[in-house]
Amino acid sequence: MALDAAIDVLVGEALEPIVDMVLVQRGEHVYEAIAPDGRSRFRRDDAGAGWRFTVEAVEGRDPLGDRALDRFAGLEAERAGRCPDRTANSYPFAHEQVAQLFDHDSAPDVCVIHAAAHNWEDQGGHLGEHGSLDVVQARAPFVLAGRGVRPLGMVERGCRLVDVAPTVLSLLGAAPVDDGVGLNGVARGDALLRRQDGEALGDLLDGDAPELVVGFLLDGTNPNVLYELAAAGDAPNVARLMSMGTTFSYGAVASLPTVTLANHTSILTGAHPGHHGILHNAWWDRATHQQVITNSPATWIGAMQWLSPEVDTIHAAVHRAFPGSFTASVNEPCDAYADWSTFEVLRRGEALERPPGPDGLPHATERFVRPSKDYRWSSRADHTAVAQATGLLSGNYLGRDVPVPRFLWVNFTLTDAAFHEGGPDSDIARASVRDTDARLGTILDAVERRGLWDDAAFFLVADHGMEETDPAVRGDWGPVLRAAGLGVRDEAFGFLYLGA
Repeated sequence: MALDAAIDVLVGEALEPIVDMVLVQRGEHVYEAIAPDGRSRFRRDDAGAGWRFTVEAVEGRDPLGDRALDRFAGLEAERAGRCPDRTANSYPFAHEQVAQLFDHDSAPDVCVIHAAAHNWEDQGGHLGEHGSLDVVQARAPFVLAGRGVRPLGMVERGCRLVDVAPTVLSLLGAAPVDDGVGLNGVARGDALLRRQDGEALGDLLDGDAPELVVGFLLDGTNPNVLYELAAAGDAPNVARLMSMGTTFSYGAVASLPTVTLANHTSILTGAHPGHHGILHNAWWDRATHQQVITNSPATWIGAMQWLSPEVDTIHAAVHRAFPGSFTASVNEPCDAYADWSTFEVLRRGEALERPPGPDGLPHATERFVRPSKDYRWSSRADHTAVAQATGLLSGNYLGRDVPVPRFLWVNFTLTDAAFHEGGPDSDIARASVRDTDARLGTILDAVERRGLWDDAAFFLVADHGMEETDPAVRGDWGPVLRAAGLGVRDEAFGFLYLGA
């Protein structure tokens, strides 16, 4: 059988340094995780509007047996355990992560989880990497602050990125939706979104609903690094938000695959990729027999054509709960149902303000903005994001009067570029946090100038974590599979389709 032959190759000795495990579906709601040193089979069953999981069989070591949220929390712990072996790693919410992925009609035959140390040098030379199921690559920061939020400080807790949207809607005081369903598709009376895989973190809220919520996404940011820089005074605006709210030291766990657009969309819909339809940066559409690419310059602004019509975004839910309210999406491809969107302006063929070059670019570290093309491009993109957000908050942007947003979303890209280029614990990564913090502060200043500070709440997340890799641990499973005579289509480096 081709599937078992492919699994044998992937977990064989030749690929052991770069493959943590592979994930497959073995039947209706039955899944397997197979590693070089063991395998487990588990089943999911409905439990209310959610799932419960039963491990049916284990041979050797259970690859998903360690699901600790607190592993490698704190920068010193991460440094001490850098590039951990699979036996020392953890995989939070792993059973749910696997099950949701295979709910999609175009899920792969095999999902390959690459090892923590694996460096995709032949795919770009990144020293920082993500995409895996392990805790460092999956862990994003989570900060919630402002009106309506209990100021609990740093707490030893974690959550999931799918919990963010229902928490934001609960913070705003939204009522449940009439036709909402939960994780398993069963009706749930308390759902704040039409498809709600996550849970509202109600114990963080005090019931005093804000008039404005501003969400910040720092793409690809390792929370251990971010929190340390805030504590050291190098990210004073992030520290300001942390001081007036609650921060999860164990962060918010991204959905599998732990990549950009899949998790931007999970944050904004409260649904996993297997349910909201943005399955990966690229995948194979089984119905049309076509490759889908969402994360490229040619497709980025139209990626939401693949969004499932069965899910809401926060924008849609805010409009339903507060008729006549205004929402805005800045620098964000997941912009469905927003009243104002950067990408909608671009789709109409209109121009945004052109950012200055590196010489005149505010909040751009000269040491990196000149020599690094990615640092320069992302700095310019984030500068335009600040111009848009502050313009919208001023009440007039691009010659149009705009009302005060009920929900404003701002995506910053620089951190992802820098954390990839140098690794999360590098000088370039730290510079990107400082630059982004200054831009974030400019938006906070705009909230204050509009007289909205006391009526505003804020949250800060990322779409995934970032882990330092080992440049000596290189390789690609594609040539090994081909040498074994297996015809496999590999999308986005880990979604394998047999015979496609």
